[in-house]
Amino acid sequence: MAKVDKPKILVVNDDANSLFALTSLLAQWAEQESYEVIAARSGEEALRQVLMHDFAVILLDVNMPGMDGFETAEAIHQRARSANIPIIFITAFVADELDRLKAYQRGAADFLFTPVIPQILHAKISVFVALAMKNEELKRQARQLNQRTTDLISSNRRLLQEIEERKVAERQNHAKDEFLAMLGHELRNPLSAISSAASLLGLPAVGADATIRARKIIQRQSQHLGRIVDDLLDLSRAMSGKILLNRAPVDMAALIRNCLETYRTTGRTADYEVHVELETGWVDGDVTRLEQIFSNLLDNALKYTPPGGAIDVLLEVDEEDVILTVHDTGVGINADLLPHVFDVFVQGTSTLDRAQGGLGIGLALVRRLVELHGGGVEADSAGPGEGSTFLIRLPRTERITEPTLQIMETNEQAKPNVLLIEDNDDGREMMAMMLSCYGYEVRHAADGLEGLAVAREYRPGVALVDIGLPGIDGYEVARRLRADPDMQNIRLIALTGYGLAEDQRRVLEAGFDMHLVKPVDIDSLMKAIASLTAGAAAAPATATAATTAAVRS
Repeated sequence: MAKVDKPKILVVNDDANSLFALTSLLAQWAEQESYEVIAARSGEEALRQVLMHDFAVILLDVNMPGMDGFETAEAIHQRARSANIPIIFITAFVADELDRLKAYQRGAADFLFTPVIPQILHAKISVFVALAMKNEELKRQARQLNQRTTDLISSNRRLLQEIEERKVAERQNHAKDEFLAMLGHELRNPLSAISSAASLLGLPAVGADATIRARKIIQRQSQHLGRIVDDLLDLSRAMSGKILLNRAPVDMAALIRNCLETYRTTGRTADYEVHVELETGWVDGDVTRLEQIFSNLLDNALKYTPPGGAIDVLLEVDEEDVILTVHDTGVGINADLLPHVFDVFVQGTSTLDRAQGGLGIGLALVRRLVELHGGGVEADSAGPGEGSTFLIRLPRTERITEPTLQIMETNEQAKPNVLLIEDNDDGREMMAMMLSCYGYEVRHAADGLEGLAVAREYRPGVALVDIGLPGIDGYEVARRLRADPDMQNIRLIALTGYGLAEDQRRVLEAGFDMHLVKPVDIDSLMKAIASLTAGAAAAPATATAATTAAVRS
């Protein structure tokens, strides 16, 4: 329990004997009444004591040289902190009504005449001391009440914050549940098509046309699964800050035209009116990621716009930014959803008749990729049925002309023998068969140590090495091959499911010439082998970046 100071009584008298008599008299009751007595010999000294202490009551002599009692009382009550201290004037003279009036005007609470009657003094002092103690108790209770109120307000604020955080967590959990359900749906659809097509190929009396269609379905749906995996990995990398941009000057108008041409060629925009207005604008960015940004915006417009609707693509340039706007006449966005359309796991209602399907994570990825480029993204909609508008700002840069690398034709290049080191049996068998169909002589191995043994015997021109091998991994395989003088000329291509810039760096440091991200389509693989075995092959780092971009696109 905190220590409580005793009430204090100030006795002011210029006469030493009178001062001693009053303080001694008050000291008799000090223990009983629980107060403390302080003495002052003048008005000036009294004012100094008032500056240092709070007093329950002041016994003030009227007739003092220099500053008399009335002047002292007036000075005490002019100070805000001491304005309410009760003052009892003590005088040896009979005070008339004018004296009393003057005293009360100076803030006097009472008058005592000398010689002072002890019982009367005790009674008066007791009242003021009790009143001071009561006031102090009230102040203490008020402080406790204020502290309690502050604590309650703080607790209430924390409770409201916890309630809001719980609501947010519940919304996020619900959104994740919906996302997982959508992911299951998006995975099962291509898997079902692949399974059915594979079963069809195994049936007797299957015609050539049916076989061709089944193969195309398997290829198309496998690519679709690859895109789903890429989207999930890209989102994870973007949210964890692990995407590194390969920056270069990019003409956004040319990039958008190329993307739109791809969409037209594949027929994805055939049922829509697409209006395009492009102003030439250059940005310092990653071509692959900028294509990803625009493709996701266009995919979003196609998803939520019924066939026959219109999509407007506008590219403008101001002094500081290149501004891309994609507007559609689709289903629009509810006002409560609009602030959250770029959040992870947030998408429109699953009951919409969407033209393209997908995971609904494209806009979250768009925002993160735009931010990595130093830009910003906005969404706007007048409401359901009123369409949507997405606007992206990217920092503008000046056009920089770079020399074009000359790529040699390699169609007549002699095909090298190939070593394939892959621990997945099905993947190893299928890739070996595809390479054989393209005229390559292929040997293969199921782990790193076996692959080294085959390499010493076979002496391949190119080795395709999976990174995640049992025994020793692909990095160690490359290091050992590079350390052997007889096998230093083997061109090494890493096959991996890891596509970060850090993964590419590790691949090159281990001694690989190129880095391909699974799944690798056969065209990209053929180009990679041809570029490495050409007489004027590109530098390893350049080839890695270019081939990785080709596989990821």
